[in-house]
Amino acid sequence: MTQALEAPLFMRRDGMDPVEELALARDREGVVRVDTPFGLPAYLVCRHEDVRQVLSDPARFSSARTPFPEIGQMDAEERAKMQAGQLIGLDPPEHTRLRRMLTPEFTVRRMRRLEPRITEIVQEALDDLERAGKPADLVKHFALPVPSLVICELLGVPYADRAEFHARSVRLLDTSLPAEQRLAAQREDHAYMAGLAARARANPGEDLLGMLVREHGDELSADELTGIAKLLLLAGHETTANMLGLGTLALLRHPDQLAMIRDDPARIEPAVEELMRWLSIVNGLPPRTTMAEVEIAGQVIPAGSLVILSIPAANRDPALTGDPETLDITREAAGHVGFGHGVHHCLGAPLARMEMRIAFPALLRRFPGLALADPHERVDYRVFSIVYGLHELRVTW
Repeated sequence: MTQALEAPLFMRRDGMDPVEELALARDREGVVRVDTPFGLPAYLVCRHEDVRQVLSDPARFSSARTPFPEIGQMDAEERAKMQAGQLIGLDPPEHTRLRRMLTPEFTVRRMRRLEPRITEIVQEALDDLERAGKPADLVKHFALPVPSLVICELLGVPYADRAEFHARSVRLLDTSLPAEQRLAAQREDHAYMAGLAARARANPGEDLLGMLVREHGDELSADELTGIAKLLLLAGHETTANMLGLGTLALLRHPDQLAMIRDDPARIEPAVEELMRWLSIVNGLPPRTTMAEVEIAGQVIPAGSLVILSIPAANRDPALTGDPETLDITREAAGHVGFGHGVHHCLGAPLARMEMRIAFPALLRRFPGLALADPHERVDYRVFSIVYGLHELRVTW
């Protein structure tokens, strides 16, 4: 008899909630030994203060010294190509050098220039959702297209390729797949983005890749430009798409809070922060490797150990906020680690916030009778995905 595959502890959910076992690990020990989806043991850090401590200290908790799971199947040349430009897998000063080139393009001021176009994209997606007729899949017609088109325009990626790169993203993030399939998806993704980066070098446009070529072309290798493009494309559509889908489901299950967002524009900013805290769609940030023996929550962790950070457990830590298990869009959710913290704080956070601030109220006002088309028990969650979300969300109005 085949044993059912089970997600590792840091990825387990009960619908939108972390499982009770994860909360107990946080409240009792703070740090527990776990197995990763890729067969390596690790220390899981669960408390908010400890997660922030790890994220604030790249000298002791290295991202660059932590190999990705398929690295053993690559030779040295391919490993170097795959890891070049991947900010989430770099430490200062290399991380600092590349991030400094990108930061000016992701300031709040720069993002505001995109607001009219994002508003248009949202309205176009709402038109498409309405044309689909009820019941319709909100993920397919709204949650996924909005951030996909935004990041495509920002990077200069052909929107016609969106189905292709989304399918690759799903495979890249699915920990239930064999390593060979994830590796194949990585190679396909690298080849695709290398082609886009080469075209940007040959004929730089007004998009982000073109800007990097014009302003920093002599400082960036071809592999670094490819790596930056890969990371921004994956992070730019996958995370926000799942927040829009899962966030809509959360609001439909809390109709009083949905009504506040729909009827009062002032509610949306704190609502976005609370949804980021409560949902915590990134199960665990990329693992770190300890560069020396460290102590966290009273537990000694040897040098050379893998450390995984539980974002859902940290964001529902009673030490962060009162009544953390309750979704409350009126609370001040400052300090959550839904966008990370420290040198690896999400570069695209201003863009993601703007997309959500525009998209949620527009959806709820366009369809004031929005409702689930199926019982909540039939909602199909992405159980084995590093970025938690929904396969689909059938709605009516």
